[in-house]
Amino acid sequence: MATISADATQKFVPVKEIRNGIILLKDGGYRGVLICSSINFGLKSSDEQHAIIIGFQNFLNTLDFSIQIVVNSRRMDLRPYLALLEGKEPEQKTELMRIQLREYIEFVRSFTDQANIMTKSFYVVVSYVPHLSAESAVSFFQQKSTSAKNTAAKASFEEDCAQLEQRLTLVASGLAGTGVRAVPLGTEEVIELLYRSFNPGELENPIRLDT
Repeated sequence: MATISADATQKFVPVKEIRNGIILLKDGGYRGVLICSSINFGLKSSDEQHAIIIGFQNFLNTLDFSIQIVVNSRRMDLRPYLALLEGKEPEQKTELMRIQLREYIEFVRSFTDQANIMTKSFYVVVSYVPHLSAESAVSFFQQKSTSAKNTAAKASFEEDCAQLEQRLTLVASGLAGTGVRAVPLGTEEVIELLYRSFNPGELENPIRLDT
């Protein structure tokens, strides 16, 4: 049976690196990720639901760039919670409380065995593609000094990040108008999200990404 090397697998991953919470793609594009809170839409009144829909519609109309809405679903692992409850049993003062606690533990365990309890996380991926003119490209590659190239590349990265951060702020502000709170992910959080997305088979609780 043929094996696939890590280098060969990485060719299919579009991510070049992650820096300051920003995803740099191999094609030169940038991506920022916002984690978003949820809304109990079904519990809202009809007027509130209408206001949320109109607010979301207005938010989409203000965008002049593309975004991606990602729903991250995974099965909830309740074993640590059950272990915590079992540790509390000797601390109960009466036999009745110990019996009730044991019955509750068995109820939770049997319920989770019969049904998949899922947790969902909501993300918005914001894109930015730098525009490099022909003149600036020629000027950049004609520089002979390595330090000058590094300085120019650093300045370009900072400018591109500033543009992406403006878009992230705009998206977060627009979502706030619908009652959704959005916060940018940091570098470690982005790495964890991408790892779970590209390596679902290595996780005890696989994650599915729906767009």
